Amino acid sequence: MITRNLSRRKFIETGILLSSAYAFISAFPEELLAFINNKLQSDYQKELYKYSPVARYWISTETKNVNCQSCHSLNQISGIEQYDHKEKIIKCLLCAQGCIIKEGKRGKCRARININGKLKSLVYGRPVSIHIDPIEKKPFYHFLPGSLAFSLATAGCPLSCQFCQNWEISQAKPEDFQVNYVPPENIVNSSYSQHVPVIAFTYNEPTVFTEYLIDIAKLAKRKNIRCVLISCGFMNEEPLKEMCEVLDAIKIDLKGFSEEFYRKVSAAELKPVLRSIKQVAKSKTHLEIVNLVVPTLNDSDKMLNDLCNWIVNEVGPDVPVHFTRFHPDYKLLNLPPTPISTLERARNIAMSKGIHYAFIGNVPGHPGNSTYCPNCKKIVIKRTGMFTTEINLKNGRCEYCNYKISGVWK
Repeated sequence: MITRNLSRRKFIETGILLSSAYAFISAFPEELLAFINNKLQSDYQKELYKYSPVARYWISTETKNVNCQSCHSLNQISGIEQYDHKEKIIKCLLCAQGCIIKEGKRGKCRARININGKLKSLVYGRPVSIHIDPIEKKPFYHFLPGSLAFSLATAGCPLSCQFCQNWEISQAKPEDFQVNYVPPENIVNSSYSQHVPVIAFTYNEPTVFTEYLIDIAKLAKRKNIRCVLISCGFMNEEPLKEMCEVLDAIKIDLKGFSEEFYRKVSAAELKPVLRSIKQVAKSKTHLEIVNLVVPTLNDSDKMLNDLCNWIVNEVGPDVPVHFTRFHPDYKLLNLPPTPISTLERARNIAMSKGIHYAFIGNVPGHPGNSTYCPNCKKIVIKRTGMFTTEINLKNGRCEYCNYKISGVWK
C-alpha cells in the first residue's frame, strides 16, 4: 500500500515493481491463467462446503415421521405402502420453488446445497456487495425519509428475471466471489460505527441468506438499528413470518399481474408473491410495493388495472406503490426504456383506483417522485432523484391540513 509518507524514490521503485509484476502475469498463456483461476475457485468451494452452517427450513428422506406428500403428489405414491430412498434427498422449504435436492446438488438459488443429507447455506456470512445508499434508492419513500442504509447482498436468487439489473450477483454461484467470512456482529458494528440507522438486505434476493439476515436483525435491534428487506416476495409463509418479526420494513417487487408473465420472464409464479404481500400487510412490518413497468410485457391497461384493483382490495389504499422505469439490461437488451408517458398512465390508473401514494421511479425530477397529501393534495415530502429535499410533516401528519400520512417517520 502506498502511504502519504512514501518518498519519491520509493514511489518510483514501487511503480517499477508493480509494472514488472503486471507484465509477468500478462505474459502467462490464457490456459494457465484459467487453470490458476479454476484452482483458486475450487479451493474456495471446498472451504465453503466445509465451513458453511446447516441451513433451516428443509426436510429430508431421513426426517422422522416425514409425510411422503411433502415431496410427491398423491398420484405418484398411490398404492405404495413404503419406499426406502437409497440416497439422502432434501426438499427445501425456504421459497416457493420447493426444490428437491439430491446429494451434492443445489437448489435453483445456487446458495443451498445437500451435503451428506444436510442442507447447507453457502452464503451465510459471505456478503459480496456492501454499500451505503439513500433509503430512497431501495426504494422506500415512506420509511425514515432522508436516512442512509447500510446495504448488503450475497450471491444467489431463486428467480431468473430476464431484466435483472443485479444479475452479476443474483445469477452467480457463491464460489464466483471469494470473500472472507463476515459474522453478523461485524455488519451491525460497521453500521453503528458509521452512524447509519438502517441495515438493508438488498441487491440479490435476500431470502437465500435468511438465516444470516435474521441473525443480523436480532443483533441490530439491540443497538436501535432498523432493518429492511428488498425482496421478490417468493418465500414461504413460515420463513416470512420469522422475518416479519425481526424486520421493520419490507419492499416487495410485484413484477406483473399474470402467471404467464412470471413464468416466461422470471421463471416463477405470481400466487406466492401475492400471498407474501398479504402476509406482510397483515403484520406490523411496514410494506411498500414496486412494479417495474417493462414495455410490451407488463404495461397493458388490463394488467395495470388488475394490479391496482388487487392492491386496493387486498392490502388497502395506504400502501405506497412505485411504478419504476425499465432500462435495458441482462437478457432484455432489445427493449427500449419505459416511456415516461407509460409510467404516468400507470400512476394515474393507481390513483383513479383509490391508491393514495403512487410514485414514478427512475425518472429524476419528475413530480411523481414526491408524496402528496391525499386530503389537501399539497407536497408533504419532496424528492429529487433518490434524495429527499423537503419534508412537510409534523408528528406524521400533513403540516397544511393535519391529515395523517401513512408511514414510519421517526
